Amino acid sequence: MIHHVVHVTEYLYSERVSTSHHDLHLLPRATPEQTCLGEELEIAPAPATRRERTDDFGNRCTYVEIHEPHNNLRVTSRADVEVAPPAPLPATSVPWESVRDVVRAGAGAEARAARAFAFSSPYVPASTWAVAREYALPSFAAGRPVVEAARALTSRLHADFAYDSRATTIATPVDEVLRLRRGVCQDFAHLQIACLRALGVPARYVSGYLVTRPPPGKPRLVGADASHAWIAVFVPELGWLPLDPTNDLVPGEQHVTVAWGRDYSDVTPVRGVIMGGGRHDLWVSVEVMPSPEP
Repeated sequence: MIHHVVHVTEYLYSERVSTSHHDLHLLPRATPEQTCLGEELEIAPAPATRRERTDDFGNRCTYVEIHEPHNNLRVTSRADVEVAPPAPLPATSVPWESVRDVVRAGAGAEARAARAFAFSSPYVPASTWAVAREYALPSFAAGRPVVEAARALTSRLHADFAYDSRATTIATPVDEVLRLRRGVCQDFAHLQIACLRALGVPARYVSGYLVTRPPPGKPRLVGADASHAWIAVFVPELGWLPLDPTNDLVPGEQHVTVAWGRDYSDVTPVRGVIMGGGRHDLWVSVEVMPSPEP
């Protein structure tokens, strides 16, 4: 399936900005399941410097410097992305304890690379792991296959937590989300990552989008018309299994991947440093539509 994505981010400043520097994670990355067919990144005011690079996690990152005084910054990303249907979940997998032990031992290049997603990170600190582990354990009985256990945890999170865009901010800690039992996709992704890491199972944060128009007869997914977030759990010999706790499903054709990292801090769509600006208002618009195939 091919999707047309338009993501607009605009900052409105109360005072003039004299210069600014920004890192942008807005261009979809290539994966075995996803191909970017075309893209465009518009920035106003026009940057004096613009450089493309690949970050430490393999994501596409655009660095810009704007030296023209301005009272607003508008960044528009457009992309046509082809996404393949999801692969079926494996019928069998190793016990979750085996994943923990393989990663701890660094048994093989794949396991050593996965260790980067097994440790504390800014939005998933180790201080929250005790309560996360307690919540996760009912899904992780001794010897239970890791895919089955992770999928069960995804379903429990979906059932136990309410989607409420007013309940939290990006700064709300994982343990507070667990207490509130409500939040948004970022919260649910960070919480599931904390649950998995607390058990020694590597998990990464994935940022992207959802299709806004569901197929005929299907319900509209929560999280559409905004940037979306889900997770992927490491399974030896199988790779990374994506899971969406907000919608209790395995991401597939309706999910467009932009970037992944340890948590939101690694994949923030627009971040940077400015001189001046005073107060600011932020406006974000996202639209993801099925696109006619060429």
